[in-house]
Amino acid sequence: MACFKSTYADELVATAAAMSVPGKGVLAADESTGTIGKRFDGIGVENVEENRRAYRELLFTTDGFEKYCSGVIMFEETLFQSCKDGTAFVDLLKSKGIIPGIKVDKGVVPLPGNTRGETTTSGLDGLGERCAKYYAQGARFAKWRAVLTIGDTLPSPQCLDDNARCLARYAAICQQNGLVPIVEPEILTDGAHGIDKCAEVTERVLSCVFAHLAQHGVMLEGMILKPNMVTPGAQSNAGASRAEVAAATVTALRRTCPAAVPGVLFLSGGQSEEDATAHLDLMNKASSEARKNPWTLSFSYGRALQTSCLKAWLGNESNVAAAQAALLRVSEANSKASLGQC
Repeated sequence: MACFKSTYADELVATAAAMSVPGKGVLAADESTGTIGKRFDGIGVENVEENRRAYRELLFTTDGFEKYCSGVIMFEETLFQSCKDGTAFVDLLKSKGIIPGIKVDKGVVPLPGNTRGETTTSGLDGLGERCAKYYAQGARFAKWRAVLTIGDTLPSPQCLDDNARCLARYAAICQQNGLVPIVEPEILTDGAHGIDKCAEVTERVLSCVFAHLAQHGVMLEGMILKPNMVTPGAQSNAGASRAEVAAATVTALRRTCPAAVPGVLFLSGGQSEEDATAHLDLMNKASSEARKNPWTLSFSYGRALQTSCLKAWLGNESNVAAAQAALLRVSEANSKASLGQC
């Protein structure tokens, strides 16, 4: 195992700890231009820069949001934008005690030589220089998403090894440049598999990822894990109760995620706001009733925090207050869920 060396070591540990404070989570507002366009299509809003800026300003200026939010992941465009009054988004977030973060991957691409439709994630070229630029702009953490699919023989060894290796290289580069890496190996819900199959694959994926992180000398105390929850496939007829999802997810983490990692901040993975909150709540209730988990279990949701907010906003300035109220409602519920208090 490589030995981690960085002038930012103490800062990385402090930032990761601040991102993992119980009762708070991270807002994933890092939708690419194309992805936010899909969200806007659903509410009849034109996908232009001013509308994207106005929507992010709505999110970031919500009074009281800082009580439930430790950090915000932004798209590169957003990191360099400002409020209407000229206040930089980064400065606004910092004034609220919210840590600014940045999505640094360049999206998924076909995995070379793979004939099964699997993908890898691009963006390693020039990543060190970009991380230095983002740090100078005020970002203090980053995110990189790997995407894996469950099938009869999927994920393939090639896909798993390539994505785990990319995540580890990304994490090492981030830490060398002062950014806490959020490591996100997302296993998609696509498929007809049951919860047991998802649990088996999740454990295999996380074990491989942490093996590569160790090989690359990534300091676990200065990173965050952002995994999927263990659920049946979206096309499965088997189903699973919320309690079963919570139990399977915690079991998978206890078998694979080292205690040195300060925070496990789940992605919502297309779950409804209600399911994402309920699953998180049950995980933390189980932790308090049995043995305590070594890491904070909280949220890093995108759609599961923003769906109601977008529907209330509809691109209309007169609806901003209602949209912010919706964001606060869902954020507060997930804050309670991260404490097992729903």
